Amino acid sequence: MNKLTEILVKCRLTMQISNQEMLKIVKLSLNSDNLEQDTFYMLQRSWKSEKYKKFLLLFRLQNESGIQAINYLDDEYPENLREIYNPPALLFYQGDISLLKTDCTAIVGAREATEYSYRCINGLVPRIIDRYTIVSGLAKGVDGWAHQVTLNNHGKTIAVIGNCLSDYYPTKNKKLQDEIFEFGLVISEYPPGCNIQRWHFPQRNRIIAGISQRVIVTEAKERSGSLITAELAMQENRDVYAIPGKIDESTSKGCNKLIEEGAIPLINFSDF
Repeated sequence: MNKLTEILVKCRLTMQISNQEMLKIVKLSLNSDNLEQDTFYMLQRSWKSEKYKKFLLLFRLQNESGIQAINYLDDEYPENLREIYNPPALLFYQGDISLLKTDCTAIVGAREATEYSYRCINGLVPRIIDRYTIVSGLAKGVDGWAHQVTLNNHGKTIAVIGNCLSDYYPTKNKKLQDEIFEFGLVISEYPPGCNIQRWHFPQRNRIIAGISQRVIVTEAKERSGSLITAELAMQENRDVYAIPGKIDESTSKGCNKLIEEGAIPLINFSDF
């Protein structure tokens, strides 16, 4: 672990610092001879005295040993993730970090997905895993199916989670998460000991879109996290594909809307 990663990890473990502030530390590191001291000075100027004193006390208590993480400047950090708005300054990981530099395709969709998504994933994934690493969010429904079908077919997969690596959410995916630790890669911007918050999951969607060259949505309601991922991908000039569905099915309304707005309809898996 290099000095910048060490300082960022200790900063993050205090639970007192934002990603934007850590990105400032990354920038500071480019011209700093004493990064820890310069970091303290920057934060002291930015924060009220009470917050800074609390941070300093917590920082000095942290132990980064045993933690695996990469920072924004590391070679393992994918270039396309650097280009997004508010890229994570630090990523905690377990598994094969080299997968971040492969050609990635995200498959996302509804948590309450139907058998239609399951059939589509089983039809699509075996056709593409020799070319692409499959990315998803390890949620219930489509995400979990995308990871599991990839592993079942001996493909590579990356799970981007909205909780720390030591937590399992949902708990029913514990076995799957452990499999991905061993045969794929799990990444998170949330440090050990961080409590799960609802806003973590929309936030992690920017990472799913950021590391992927293309995003496929199988099923989605009109308002869903999958549409957030798709919209972020469009903003970052990624290819977005949507599997069309019945117009009277609530779980297909999001995909049909995406197609109406310019997403590529995915109707022939052999041509993908």
